[in-house]
Amino acid sequence: MTFERDYRIDFFRGLALIFIFWDHVPQNPLAQFTVRNFGFSDAAEIFVFLAGYAAVLAYGKIARRDGFMVATVKILRRAWVLYVVHIFLLALLMGIVFFANSHVETRDLVQEMGLQYFLSNPQQALMDELLLRFKPNLMDPLPLYILLLLGLPLVLPMLLRKAEYVVGMSVVLYLLAPWLQWNLAGTDGGVWFFNPMAWQLLFILGGAAAIHGQRPRLSQPRPLTRQPVFIAALTYLLLTGLIALSWKWPGVHDAFMPQQLGEWLYPISKTNLSPARLLHFLALAYVTARLLPDMGWTRHWLAQQSCRMGRYSLEVFCFGVVLAPLADMLNALGGNTLAMQIFSALLGVGLMALLGAWLDFNKRLNRPAQVAVV
Repeated sequence: MTFERDYRIDFFRGLALIFIFWDHVPQNPLAQFTVRNFGFSDAAEIFVFLAGYAAVLAYGKIARRDGFMVATVKILRRAWVLYVVHIFLLALLMGIVFFANSHVETRDLVQEMGLQYFLSNPQQALMDELLLRFKPNLMDPLPLYILLLLGLPLVLPMLLRKAEYVVGMSVVLYLLAPWLQWNLAGTDGGVWFFNPMAWQLLFILGGAAAIHGQRPRLSQPRPLTRQPVFIAALTYLLLTGLIALSWKWPGVHDAFMPQQLGEWLYPISKTNLSPARLLHFLALAYVTARLLPDMGWTRHWLAQQSCRMGRYSLEVFCFGVVLAPLADMLNALGGNTLAMQIFSALLGVGLMALLGAWLDFNKRLNRPAQVAVV
């Protein structure tokens, strides 16, 4: 990390949005190449961590310049915008799914998207929607981000002064949440798929990383092969990668997985952010940051497309949520052939990149023109 803008943050936010889109399209062959296939964590961890990084970087700067009151008002205003977007996006998603379901005869897209609850309990579903309880498939990350953003003003002052204290309290809450079964209520007596009490740790760690990255540090003189933390993280990634790949062949997995290790490891909870998932993401982030310093590679054309999507992550994420059922419908109408599945996956990414390009162009267009002084 440096004092300048780190374009790697934008790049990996954009990459996470691509992975989320691919993972949410059923039977998508390109989903076999996303991060979830090579370890215990997936794009959701990347998204939440970098959301915390970007939020603390932006609102921390505002707090230092204009005071915590101004920063709090802007955080709450942003959370309100996200809430309105969530309501609108859910209504749009339901309309698209109902439309797609009327054109697909081989599958029930309404059931697959988790919208059956709305058909059987429309009044209660609308109330649950306003309370962020009704979250069909694809819609879980946004309510989580809204709640984490609402909690940011409570910890931002201490985070900017003593980040290690906030991280310590966050770790305690993370450990207590599954033990005491703390979670928020969902529909039909259920709970949130992303437990905010557990996932807040990733958000806080992202914010702490943003603060740490602004501090001057000495360069590491030793090569990576002689750095114990890097070697340990890389070893963990290799071991977990082999375990994740073995899931594709249950017989091989059962033959080589020690029983005691399996009893300790499984189930790898995504709801409560299992320690194995958390450790895998932290190792992945550390190794990636060490192997890919910002040495100009983010300025290449292809990387810039991902960076542009990452800069407008909210808009591109919402667009990806809308595109996923449309891609599913397109695949079903095309007979679910391999060529059609690859085409819809690449088309969706292309449209997401075009949206990022349009938003970037529109932002430059709205900048006030500089008047030359003669």
